[in-house]
Amino acid sequence: MRIFRVSFINQGKVYQLFAESVNQADVYGFIEIKGLIFGENSALVIDPSEEKLKSEFSGVSRTLVPMHAVIRVDEVEKRGQCKIMELDGSPNITPFPGHIYGPGKSSDK
Repeated sequence: MRIFRVSFINQGKVYQLFAESVNQADVYGFIEIKGLIFGENSALVIDPSEEKLKSEFSGVSRTLVPMHAVIRVDEVEKRGQCKIMELDGSPNITPFPGHIYGPGKSSDK
């Protein structure tokens, strides 16, 4: 089974998820992430950020993420820990501008 680690920006935070499939979506400008993989329920140590992700994505069969929000997609050998990290303003991660095209000026004025 192939496993992908996907990092993307959502509401000012960096989400890192593991999934079985990552493809270009039918909706232009989005990627499709299917088969989200979370940790085992029998683990003794429970990570609160992974539990938050589990509850946020419970019942989701696929999710579409805007391409400009994606930081990185890696194919990995085994699943790691899903997490939410604060975007602390470090120069290592710079989001693309939110709006590529601004509203045009009307010549009717």
